[in-house]
Amino acid sequence: MSSNHSPTIEHEEDLITALSCGCKPESAWRIGTEHEKISFQHSTLRPAPYHGEEGIGCLLTRLANETAWKPVVEGDNIIALTLNGASITLEPGGQFELSGAPLPTLFDTCKEVHDHLALLENITREIGIGFVGVGFQPKWPREAIDWMPKKRYKIMRNYMPKVGNQGLDMMLRTATVQANLDFSDEADMVRKMRISSALQPLVTALFAASPFRDGVPSGLKSTRAGCWLDTDNARTGIPKCVFETTFSFASYVEWALDVPMYFVLRDHHYIDCAGASFRDFLQGKLPQLPKELPTIIDWENHLSTLFPEVRLKQFLEMRGADTGASNWICALPALWKGLLYDTEAQNQAWNLIADWSWHEVCTLRRLAPVHAFATPFRGTTLLELCRTMVEIAENGLQRLAPLDATTSEACFLAPLKDAINDKKTQADQLLELYYGTWQGNIDPLFTYHRMQ
Repeated sequence: MSSNHSPTIEHEEDLITALSCGCKPESAWRIGTEHEKISFQHSTLRPAPYHGEEGIGCLLTRLANETAWKPVVEGDNIIALTLNGASITLEPGGQFELSGAPLPTLFDTCKEVHDHLALLENITREIGIGFVGVGFQPKWPREAIDWMPKKRYKIMRNYMPKVGNQGLDMMLRTATVQANLDFSDEADMVRKMRISSALQPLVTALFAASPFRDGVPSGLKSTRAGCWLDTDNARTGIPKCVFETTFSFASYVEWALDVPMYFVLRDHHYIDCAGASFRDFLQGKLPQLPKELPTIIDWENHLSTLFPEVRLKQFLEMRGADTGASNWICALPALWKGLLYDTEAQNQAWNLIADWSWHEVCTLRRLAPVHAFATPFRGTTLLELCRTMVEIAENGLQRLAPLDATTSEACFLAPLKDAINDKKTQADQLLELYYGTWQGNIDPLFTYHRMQ
């Protein structure tokens, strides 16, 4: 989107106001679900390129020509599709993402997930593409992966190696599922942000589904989450301000202003500003656009290039989970709705994490990708903490159910409960198969975890 017709930002208070515009009455709260899928060609298992008959571009063209999805074009290439508040977009390495519309119930958002996968099924079978539901490309090195033709990725591609060792792996080889939730006012945002930030390492452990790298076990249960530990510390992780008693919209703005920029968009042209300061931009001192002030869209674009475990926009984005099969995709929004949309459950979640320090949570974030359920914390393990977390969410969803409901939304938590009861994450199950039935061969994973 160009910024030419967006309101100009003249004061820092405008940035705070832009975030606070997300406040909604409880009756307007919705759930959004986003999930990425790692693409591959059936014939070779290699990552699907953009161009060619077995390419991502062909899939996007077919969807644009044969369905109601509307194409978004950059140059000569379709790079996204939109329909009724939802979008289909491309991550740098051909990860195929559905960014779902804000929907009123978990039944709605889960139906959206399954409808999306069903829509892809016939076309992908014909052109020889599949998708695997794990958090990290299990077989191929990043050199084997085709970069998608989106101009912003060129800027990020050049910048990432300057600020971390695994930024390019994050871009090309990871896949996540994300849940988006609303807040009523600043106090509600603060409470939800603190709870969800503290619980992200538990979610990383519970959803761990990426134990492979370059065709062999990586030594981690979530190789995806491990990548984020060495990507770009200025824009990732858990902002310390979230754990301060004075946290507010203004606090997040202050943190965001200190995160280096990537780009500014003008007349559909990306201007490389990688490493530049949005504070300078706010004062008309951005070297690439001297004396020009930013617009609201510039600010929104900047916020979208920040990658904390919980991202604040005009809603909250929960970003700590590996992608998985469709039932696991539906489980993530169920978990967060149960924890945060029911008052009693939110109070219980708060009591669980209220005295956890920022340093403790950051330590958990480093350990969870390696040990998952076995991660120790305060005399217990993340397995037991996950058990408590899911129980709180389940009870919250049951209380939120309408009186005339025949089925509770808590049904979507089933895979989480099974994993906890079995004491095995998806990663543990995959490793058992790798060392057992698969006899050290990674290739069967592409069939076992194929998402269609």
